[in-house]
Amino acid sequence: MKKTKTNNKFIQGGFILLGVFILGLTAAMSQTIPSPREHFGFGMGDDYHISTYSQTEAYFKKVAEISDRAKLVSIGKTEEGRDQWMMIVTSPENHKNLDRFKEISVKMARAESLAESEARDLADEGKAIVWIDGGLHSTETVGIHQLTETIYNVLTRDDKENQRILDNVVILFVHANPDGHEKIGDWYMRHAEPEKRSLSGLPVLYQKYIGHDNNRDFYIQNMKESVNMGHQLFVEWIPQVMYNHHQRGPAGSVLAGPPYRDPFNYVFDPMMVTGIDAVGAAMYNRLNAENKPGFTRMNGSTFSTWYNGGLRTTTHYHNIIGILTEIVGGPNPESIPLVPDRLIPNANTPFPVTPQETWKFQQSIDYSVSLNYAVLDYAARNRDHLLYNIYSMGKGSIERGSKDYWTPFPKKVEAIKTAYDQSKESSQGNSRWGIPSIFYDSIYQATEKRDPRGFIIPADQKDFPTAVKFINALIKTGIRIEKATSQFQVNGKTYPKGSYIVKTDQAFRPHVIDMFEPQDYPNDFQYPGGPPIRPYDAAGWTLAYQMDVEFDRILDGFDGPFETLAYGELEVPEQLPLSGSKNGFLISSVHNDAFTVANELLKKGIKVSRTNSSVEEMPAGSFYIPSNGYKVLADYGKQFGLEIKAAKSQPKDLLAIKPSRVALYDSYGGSMPSGWVRWILEQYNFEFELIFAKEIDQGNLNAKYDAILFISGGIPSLGSSGGYRGPKEEDTPSEYHHMLGSITADKSIPQLKRFIENGGKVVAIGSSSVLAYHLELPVRNALVEVQRDGSEKPLPGEKYYVPGSVLQTRVDSNQVLNWGLEDYSYVLFNNNPVFKLKPEAKLQGVQALSWFDTATPLKSGWAWGESYLEDGITAFVAPMGKGHLVVYTPEITYRAQSHGTFKMLFNNLYKY
Repeated sequence: MKKTKTNNKFIQGGFILLGVFILGLTAAMSQTIPSPREHFGFGMGDDYHISTYSQTEAYFKKVAEISDRAKLVSIGKTEEGRDQWMMIVTSPENHKNLDRFKEISVKMARAESLAESEARDLADEGKAIVWIDGGLHSTETVGIHQLTETIYNVLTRDDKENQRILDNVVILFVHANPDGHEKIGDWYMRHAEPEKRSLSGLPVLYQKYIGHDNNRDFYIQNMKESVNMGHQLFVEWIPQVMYNHHQRGPAGSVLAGPPYRDPFNYVFDPMMVTGIDAVGAAMYNRLNAENKPGFTRMNGSTFSTWYNGGLRTTTHYHNIIGILTEIVGGPNPESIPLVPDRLIPNANTPFPVTPQETWKFQQSIDYSVSLNYAVLDYAARNRDHLLYNIYSMGKGSIERGSKDYWTPFPKKVEAIKTAYDQSKESSQGNSRWGIPSIFYDSIYQATEKRDPRGFIIPADQKDFPTAVKFINALIKTGIRIEKATSQFQVNGKTYPKGSYIVKTDQAFRPHVIDMFEPQDYPNDFQYPGGPPIRPYDAAGWTLAYQMDVEFDRILDGFDGPFETLAYGELEVPEQLPLSGSKNGFLISSVHNDAFTVANELLKKGIKVSRTNSSVEEMPAGSFYIPSNGYKVLADYGKQFGLEIKAAKSQPKDLLAIKPSRVALYDSYGGSMPSGWVRWILEQYNFEFELIFAKEIDQGNLNAKYDAILFISGGIPSLGSSGGYRGPKEEDTPSEYHHMLGSITADKSIPQLKRFIENGGKVVAIGSSSVLAYHLELPVRNALVEVQRDGSEKPLPGEKYYVPGSVLQTRVDSNQVLNWGLEDYSYVLFNNNPVFKLKPEAKLQGVQALSWFDTATPLKSGWAWGESYLEDGITAFVAPMGKGHLVVYTPEITYRAQSHGTFKMLFNNLYKY
């Protein structure tokens, strides 16, 4: 019995050990990170399969819960209310000190009051911070799938390279567009038969308002997704390197990447350019070592580092090495076409790819993962250099902003050449060995051409609440802002309390200069006398001009009773006191937000009128609200920081207003310019409906609408029938059938003409202004040259070319449609139409609203042959029957940035 008892104990102990072993095994198994194939049911590079956001979110949550290398954080909500996730990946030991590494990264980036010895110590202590995103453009499906695949690799690999990365790098993996991912994933996978799946034909924009333009929003950050990412990039983490994945590569290559073609922006620190070179070298060297050909760079693609406003490009102005690649591939197999000129190796494409009949999705994923590891390995091996270099760039910016400095702009060089050619020295010999330095001293470094030490935005300017919006755009991009705590003087001018000060002695000086100062794009042609080379995006965009912000450039150092605002905390306009008034209230028409308040009053049933002339120091068009509007003004209107003035008496000659029934034209698949206006109208409290071609063709438009808006699109070019090229009805879900179709010359235009003649208003902006020709109005193209046979031909690019740039137009401020504007206005102009009025225009009542009154209207960007613009009409109103066509050729609602011209649209949205 004793033996039996002993055996029982042995057996019981064995069961306990076995149980412990099984529990341990179960725990270990439960900690195994599932592969994407195990979670999604397909691999990230499988043909004819893509993920949705919901599936990806679940995967991110699952692996973050399992792995001690990952931490998942929501960086905010999207426009459609989804969480936008960032996965922070590094070693378990580094996770214990994340706050310290973030502190070091931010401290090094801002470089404020940081001695070099301390910076060296922090560079040794810190970790490289690297941002890798995916999915910004949802139809570019490699982006989000490489992100998921890379996360899996970094979380599961245990080789030396991966461990070196985990030990030395904190990686920020960011989902750039959850809403679009869900849309395109559901749309593509809706077909059960894989070969029928297609990325084309999505009925709506893949970002709620702006679709592909979500990569043009990062210096103003209107969209929630931009705000979320901008806060992490410019305030919270400030990584040293960011990698922004895109598609697609130029034909005959696999991908385009760094370094990029000229021009780069002249406000950069030189280390920004060479830093991009260094990371780029690591990327294409790795691909070459892995026998992955087809990487093209520099002039092998169209991408440059000039533009500010993209997810990648705005980082350059913050001393962050921003990397962009554009790769081929997708879930549907494709080919690498034969492009003979790309077959010979050169500096642009050292290792060309050969033509291939079939290129697989998996190949693009593999390339992308290799590229990610190239960036991460570079950061791991050079973490101290990256940290020190961003400090060095920041310190250099602070020094340049603390002394006299001259940014090397092309116009200064051209001025030197011109002065020398016109001088006596020029006639005395050639300039083979250079020209006298006096031309440098007197022209290039002319005292009055110094860069400013700072900018002052007075609190007593005409539309200060809009200026606060501008300040908030700077705050969202991590700029240091100061605010006056009391009245002060600079250079003999007195500024009120509450004025904002933006000094240039800060690390992100390139961005400060770029937002206030004009861009000077070089004359860039394929060859001397040849056609222009199109910029990557806009050539000029100065946000302070676009928003019509009043500011003073201060060339010498200055100080005053200034408090420094906390980084990243947005300003709220001061709520001015408001008391009741038996005579009612006035709000100046110069305020954009006056329209927001007026719209709220109208919705509440309060009568609103506009003054037909200037009243009590307020300009014509100012809003008058009777005394019963006090509660709405006090509860709602005060939040905008407007000066709501108690009227001394009820003004005479008032025009009562009513909201127009507004229709905004859109099309199947969504229009980005229209989407921007959707967002603007919502922000300013205007009600509207979307209208599509089918509804226009059905007629009877006056029964439903008072005004129809066409924003840079929709109207076919003159001579074109405007035939529909979209999907067929049988291939489209029924809920989208009303969106199909397009505006046609034979069916739609007559209905629009009938709508106008019966008392409606059509507002045509940008390229939509071609509607004036369809309606046979007495206008003609101003940008033509007369041929020998007397015919007119559009000016060629060799003579005239104005890519996206800021120009100044003369405005007839006495016109009702220009109420609230001054005599001159900045407009974003992008090779837009320009008109001349025919002699009979006056007889038909056509009136110019704005025009170019000078041969030199360029204020920021590039305008070749700008003298051709002089006297050209940029806006007019034409009566037709009982209604009107109103035309604005510039982009007066450009990407929701051009606040200075919003009133041109808003004034059209009331019935008087």
